[in-house]
Amino acid sequence: MKRNSYLAAALAVLSLTIIGSAYAANGRENDNDALAIQTAKISLAQAVTAAEQQVAGKGSRAEFEKYKDQWVFDVEVVNGMKVMDVKVDPASGKVLAATEDKADHDDGQDKDD
Repeated sequence: MKRNSYLAAALAVLSLTIIGSAYAANGRENDNDALAIQTAKISLAQAVTAAEQQVAGKGSRAEFEKYKDQWVFDVEVVNGMKVMDVKVDPASGKVLAATEDKADHDDGQDKDD
């Protein structure tokens, strides 16, 4: 099961690398926030692992984003019927926050259902 998490994280990192390279090649480095990931001391895969361990679940989505004026890895982790939003420090790998993400629960109100 961990193998699937590592594979998902590796694919996410690869996607970020490809997107970042494409923007850099077009000379739009300043227009793409994804390039800020180059300042991270840990990888996306390591952030996913830290988040999964913190809430004892499986990572389902991860991204590098600005949160409260600092860059963080934002990892969505599923634990049973809960979806947790876990913020991981890109410099230390420490979990900064873990909160339940009620917006991602299937409440029967989705138009696509």
